[in-house]
Amino acid sequence: MRIMRAVLAAAASAALLTGCVQGEDEPAEKAGATLRLDYAYYNPASLVLREQKWLETGLAARNVTVTWQLSAGSNKANEALRASAIDVGSTAGVAALVARANGSPIKTIDVFSQPEWAAIVVPKDSAITNVAGLKGKRIAATKGTDPYFFLLQALDEAGLKPSDVTVTNLQHADGKTALERGDVDAWAGLDPLMATSEVDAGSKLIYRNVAFNSYGVLNAREAFLTEHADLAQAVVDAYERARQWIKDNPDEAVKLYAREAKITEAVAKTVLTERTRLDVDPVPGAAQRAVFEKILPVLVADANVKSEADARAAIDTLFEPRYATARSAS
Repeated sequence: MRIMRAVLAAAASAALLTGCVQGEDEPAEKAGATLRLDYAYYNPASLVLREQKWLETGLAARNVTVTWQLSAGSNKANEALRASAIDVGSTAGVAALVARANGSPIKTIDVFSQPEWAAIVVPKDSAITNVAGLKGKRIAATKGTDPYFFLLQALDEAGLKPSDVTVTNLQHADGKTALERGDVDAWAGLDPLMATSEVDAGSKLIYRNVAFNSYGVLNAREAFLTEHADLAQAVVDAYERARQWIKDNPDEAVKLYAREAKITEAVAKTVLTERTRLDVDPVPGAAQRAVFEKILPVLVADANVKSEADARAAIDTLFEPRYATARSAS
């Protein structure tokens, strides 16, 4: 009897071990994977993708659940990526560079736009007419985002240092409120909030420069790319479909953007048609690198990165072009 019990116990153990190994070998989709994405009002393509549910429909047969988390700015998207709260997030190109230079294990896998989404804004009655006039003034900006990096470049071009102004670190929406209340003298603004402030409060854009705006990019956690390269490809494919949908359906795109971002259609049209270039190469590479090289000295001087060496290492390792290349070739 003791021998029989020993044999049965050994068989049960073997079956348990076999079951564990089989489970480990099964694709993640069989166990029910979750694809976690962000959406953002500075990223109209994400709003289209979320509303159309192309990923949800396409991945349902593979037992993959898609979830969405709102990013209020590039800094928030980077925080979520760093905390592994999302798998793919949308940021400005320079924000992704700074995050990687400071140790965040992310890769840029797609370029979804070349926006003019940042500018220097003052209240409607302000006497300030140029960047030089900001010396000694209070400026609202969201550190870690394109508007903040835009401000640094604008100050540098005007011969000013960050220490020549007082930067109040506020999230974008709070910066808009502070400007309109008169709590600050200027704001490094972000669309669509910036365009809304122009229309509703008469705020004025005193300095614009599309070259100081870095591209809109998708970033993924390196671990996610290693574990779920197929899902990363699905995301890039869907984003390219969303960009094309906006170009093919401009009127519907404006209405969708206005509805989702809770802005007027006039503001939505301004942002989509006048300040967002969607017809760009989705493959991250030389164009984005050129922007990084230009802003690198400013980032180092303001201590946004640990060192110049870290920033240059990030430039060399940030891009993962294979997903967008595969989509472009299809």
